[in-house]
Amino acid sequence: MSRFHALVFCATTLAVCGCTSTPTSNTARTATEQMLVSNAVDQSLSKVDFQAFGQRKVFLEEKYLDCVDKNYVLSSVRHHVLLQGGQIAPKAEEADVILEVRSGAIGTNSSNSFLGIPQISIPGVFATPEVKLINRVNQVGMAKIGLVAYDAKSHEVLGQGGTSLAKSDENNWYIFGVGPLQNGTVKKEVERGQPRYSNQPWVEVPRQVAFAAPLKAPPADEDKVRLTSGKDEDKKTKK
Repeated sequence: MSRFHALVFCATTLAVCGCTSTPTSNTARTATEQMLVSNAVDQSLSKVDFQAFGQRKVFLEEKYLDCVDKNYVLSSVRHHVLLQGGQIAPKAEEADVILEVRSGAIGTNSSNSFLGIPQISIPGVFATPEVKLINRVNQVGMAKIGLVAYDAKSHEVLGQGGTSLAKSDENNWYIFGVGPLQNGTVKKEVERGQPRYSNQPWVEVPRQVAFAAPLKAPPADEDKVRLTSGKDEDKKTKK
């Protein structure tokens, strides 16, 4: 094949080459943001001891809970109560225990830092571009959840209750423009959600918040009137 024919073949090949693009879309809230919030909520509730609600009817009071992903927080609390053998009461009148849930802070923050040369600009004179040797994009999720429990009949508080605080994070590193290199709790959760073998163990966060069980009702016998022959009473009076 002559050089001329080779050039014609290459030109024809380039002319008929095409490309394909697939349209993509994103949700209003990114998956990373939602994972940060849910991860922090999971860690926070894992510190709470729900054993005191076993075999009890529990009503969840949610009017003091005002945050993003409110449904996820409430559903997670229900899950923990049910796992300890408790029952979810649909109404406060039908419950043994009222459990109030409140949020101190549930949300995310982000920061961006880099090692390199910042952009320098002098209007009308010159401007130098920004040079990033190492760049770090950090996102943090925070969840501060408060709980208090009290007896549904006497309204007596059950234990101290308290607040549980947890943090999740996602770090993306770019080194000389190459990346991202990821680390953080979200990455660990994703990796843990894809087990390498069946029955992969779950390492639970240590518990810190605890509740006391409701006071037991007095024995039924104490409320009944006893009928005696009177002999014992006579002996007591003689003594």
